[in-house]
Amino acid sequence: MLFGVISSAAADDAVVEAVEARKSGSEWTFSVTLRHGDTGWDDYADGWRVVTDDGTELGARTLFHPHVNEQPFTRSLSGVAIPHGTPSVFIEARTNIGRWGDVRFEVSLAD
Repeated sequence: MLFGVISSAAADDAVVEAVEARKSGSEWTFSVTLRHGDTGWDDYADGWRVVTDDGTELGARTLFHPHVNEQPFTRSLSGVAIPHGTPSVFIEARTNIGRWGDVRFEVSLAD
């Protein structure tokens, strides 16, 4: 019997290719470059987030449409507050099939 569910084996994860982190005052701006085999509205990278080592979300960027003809692509998020003394954070990417990718991209922070 066939159900209308995409398995994680059938769908590819969005890949974080590069991250630029800039501090301004007490907040950070992250510019994240993603690559994904967007095919249209049925399968596309729909966001990324900044998390601590223990998975606490510090900020998230939602992507509202597919980027079929723009790969890789870079989008930014500003105003991210990082707890004092945090040496690094991680970027996780998501696809619209509702799952975060298995690979985290580590970003070292230097004041």
